[in-house]
Amino acid sequence: MPNQLTINYPESFPDAVGVSKEQFEHEAKWAMAVKLYEMKRLSSGMAAAMLGVERVTFLLKLSDYGVPMIDLRSEELLSDLNNA
Repeated sequence: MPNQLTINYPESFPDAVGVSKEQFEHEAKWAMAVKLYEMKRLSSGMAAAMLGVERVTFLLKLSDYGVPMIDLRSEELLSDLNNA
């Protein structure tokens, strides 16, 4: 059985942002997975598994959150190019 996380939030939050309760919870779950990926706490595969979607689906949706699919520092990119 998978672990479960419960987050309490005021009943007014979904209405305040103009979405249904289900949409609010869906967006919150996505936002958490994307942020954990951005912080390098989860791999893209782990984040996708947490959301119950394919890895490609997760990666393609990152742009909706302003998060790059690949986040290499310039020296990492140069090293990769030199080793290609």
